[in-house]
Amino acid sequence: QVQLVESGGGLVQPGGSLRLSCAASVSIFTLYAMGWYRQAPGKQRELVAAFTSGSITNYADSVKGRFTISRDNAKNTVYLQMNSLNPDDTAVYYCNAEKLRAVYWGQGTQVTVSS
Repeated sequence: QVQLVESGGGLVQPGGSLRLSCAASVSIFTLYAMGWYRQAPGKQRELVAAFTSGSITNYADSVKGRFTISRDNAKNTVYLQMNSLNPDDTAVYYCNAEKLRAVYWGQGTQVTVSS
């Protein structure tokens, strides 16, 4: 079992920045993948950014060049630095982890981009 605790969401103006954090209850070295998904109202949940197979990173095309995923192995924490935010980035952001073919989700954190 893997618990994921997210933090860092909130309200930000267009063009602003936020950093999300996700702390795992296990060593992230034991995880096949860990990253972030988001779900906007009326839309399907989509991948934002993730680490897979250790250090391979994947980004959604819509966030490339604006978002950066990183991790602190000692803290078992993955971060999502979000810059140049726009209203289309408004969504609930979920931390995700995969281990031994099981998928785990955090509780979600709301990100709202609005003036």
